[in-house]
Amino acid sequence: MLYLDQAARRADGADPRRRTLVLSLTAQADLSAKRTDKASSASESDALLARILTSLQDNKAEEIVQIDLRGKSSMGDHMVICSGRSSRQVASIAEKVLSDIKTDLGRHAKVEGKEAGDWVLIDTGDVIVHVFRPEVREFYQLEKMWLSPSEQTPPAPSP
Repeated sequence: MLYLDQAARRADGADPRRRTLVLSLTAQADLSAKRTDKASSASESDALLARILTSLQDNKAEEIVQIDLRGKSSMGDHMVICSGRSSRQVASIAEKVLSDIKTDLGRHAKVEGKEAGDWVLIDTGDVIVHVFRPEVREFYQLEKMWLSPSEQTPPAPSP
């Protein structure tokens, strides 16, 4: 890549055809690098998702729904929606997810709503996590917004 950048600088005063060829090669190298970044980003995103799902299961989150956002939205690759039984459990689940991804993956996330505990949003960049109290989740019905009718399944009754 460094060689192509140097060649592009040298080609500035050169024959226009040579300059076009050098710039074209530079653009192709950039595209190739971006494809490699996307592939590694996808695997990082999947690893992050797996760690979040494990953390939610370990911390007794209920009705965990995973939604693949790739191709639907540019805000992230995945969305996870789950419930906690009380405001205290919702805040606790969110805190534990944050701790787990920071400790295990070295990733920081933005958090909204942890103080109230009705609906906590965790934005890791690649994965967006919504932790709700059941009543709040029923009111907003995010699954209906993001899942196609064929993907939607009726929630299992809570014990």
